[in-house]
Amino acid sequence: MAYGLIIMTDFGRLVVYEDNHIIVVNKPAGLLVQGDETGDVPLSELVKHYLKEKYQKTGNVFAGVVHRLDRPVSGVVLLAKTSKALTRLNEMFRSNKIQKTYLAITARQPILEQARLIHWLTKDENRNISKAHTKEVPKSLRAELSYRVIAQTQDYYWLQVNPITGRPHQIRVQLATQKSPIVGDVKYGAPALLPDKSICLHAYSLEFIHPIRQEKMFVRALPPEIPPWSLFKKVLPDALS
Repeated sequence: MAYGLIIMTDFGRLVVYEDNHIIVVNKPAGLLVQGDETGDVPLSELVKHYLKEKYQKTGNVFAGVVHRLDRPVSGVVLLAKTSKALTRLNEMFRSNKIQKTYLAITARQPILEQARLIHWLTKDENRNISKAHTKEVPKSLRAELSYRVIAQTQDYYWLQVNPITGRPHQIRVQLATQKSPIVGDVKYGAPALLPDKSICLHAYSLEFIHPIRQEKMFVRALPPEIPPWSLFKKVLPDALS
């Protein structure tokens, strides 16, 4: 996708919420959140450009990255528009004070219909892949999440996932330990890529205390209206807790 064109046309449709201190965007799958060695334009730069154009700013625009989603994952991303908000939000994420809800689609039924998973993850930086261990090993990080199956069709299972920690590829590798890799996620055991190389993992919502106003915030974004997500469109409003 030519993400450079989004900013020139309808980037505003991706904005879920915005005020003077924060902005929340529904990131499309395939878009980086922050720049890397590929040199591809990341979401953070698109947000800066959007804000610069919207408010006709002549100087630099601040858009601080608070957390990240993997490139093939879609969903809500929270960015800070001020350094003060960024500092406070970073601390909230570090202390697990932000509740995250994801949606995932698998083609195999998990071992258990619902469970709380605890693993210790190690990361192979060269291969960009994480490995889950059942006990602590050298250089491992504790990873914890809960999930439950909220809907199913003949071919798919739809899961609600609530990560407690935020480790690289955490949801992807932990679901794979339940014999239920995410659809399209060939890195963790799915049999085939999706046509757009996305995976069926979507950051559905964030619940947090506003870093400046101290008000409770709930922001969410629906998954893409494309197969296989669209198969569950009718059950989504009633399926989530």
